[in-house]
Amino acid sequence: MNIREKLVSPIAHTCDVLVCGGGFAGIAAALSAARSGKRVILLEKTYTLGGLGTAGLVTIYLPLCDGMGKQVSFGIAEELFRLSISMGMEPQLEMRYPDIWLDEDRASERNEKSMRFETQYNPHLFAIMAEQLLRKEGVVILYGASAVAVKMKKDKISSVLIEGKSGRQAIQAVSVVDATGDCDIAKFAGARTENFQQGNVLASWYYFMDEKGYHLNILGFADIPDDQKTDADREKDKGKKRYAGLGTEELSRMMQDSHSSTMQDVISRRGKGQDVWPVTIASIPQVRMTRKIVGEYTLDVAEEHTYMADSIGMVSDWRKRGPVYEVPFGTLYSKNVKNLITAGRCVSVTESMWDIMRVIPCCAVTGEAAGLAAAMTDDFSTLDVHALQNELVRRGVVLHEQDNGRDLS
Repeated sequence: MNIREKLVSPIAHTCDVLVCGGGFAGIAAALSAARSGKRVILLEKTYTLGGLGTAGLVTIYLPLCDGMGKQVSFGIAEELFRLSISMGMEPQLEMRYPDIWLDEDRASERNEKSMRFETQYNPHLFAIMAEQLLRKEGVVILYGASAVAVKMKKDKISSVLIEGKSGRQAIQAVSVVDATGDCDIAKFAGARTENFQQGNVLASWYYFMDEKGYHLNILGFADIPDDQKTDADREKDKGKKRYAGLGTEELSRMMQDSHSSTMQDVISRRGKGQDVWPVTIASIPQVRMTRKIVGEYTLDVAEEHTYMADSIGMVSDWRKRGPVYEVPFGTLYSKNVKNLITAGRCVSVTESMWDIMRVIPCCAVTGEAAGLAAAMTDDFSTLDVHALQNELVRRGVVLHEQDNGRDLS
């Protein structure tokens, strides 16, 4: 055995469920699996939980409701929402506090014109509170460790190789949840994946202080899926730089471009007499969509209000009022890698649907189902979906619109 072989991957940890990625999808998955009594390890390459929703400063918890007065996302998605503002909302947004959704006595005020069930939260407080919640549930959190490869035994992952301060190690797991946001584990394991063809526009969200107080500056990020663009949109889009978000060199350039954009914005504001001082900039690239699995089912944007027999929960369209989607279990896995399941923006959807599924509530909904499924089996192709659904319902998740009292006539 040579030195290289000696350094290659000693088994450093074993667990029932390994969750790769500590964003909202990973947090939900780890909580869900741990509450099933399993030994859970959560792997996070940074030193902050919450992913794009904390380290990326995209601190808007988008709607849990359909925009027509009905809540559609429940369970851990609602639990994390309430946790995010349990110590208060961002100071400048107290007028947007979602009272009508948090106070059942005001349920009659919820309608198509009322504020949606959404909020803005503080990234630092949420990251710490999420960490405390996971530790309370017995989840082992490994920070500063990146998944770099997997070892396969036939059609299952036997271990995930990680690199961190301790060097290269391996984590042996019964089942694995890919909540990396980039579908890294599925790619390593040889599952079929697809990259985001449209690419990500530059985003440079940052917090600043001025004479009026503390603010989140939403700089960049808004986009429209290519197949939904008008000719005017396409003309406006010409020449706009895009980032795939899957390469070291490109991500490094993107971060530098983001920093330059922030500096330019500060200089511009100061030039207009505004006394601006940045207080927090993103510590990870602000990419929205990069790579996803090609699962046993691919959900499309046209399937709003469609009954899905294997639904694991519902999500809404954050961009407009009305649409509701039941998320099929088949979007979470590929039978080619039997003990791997995905969550968050890694799940199997069309490019148009991806823009809906990438946001926090959807990540939490799919994360809860993925974590529970991972606690139940090491072969998702043979999982008793009815048993999974029954347990989700017991935990407070509503699976179908018809069970939510919505009149679709």
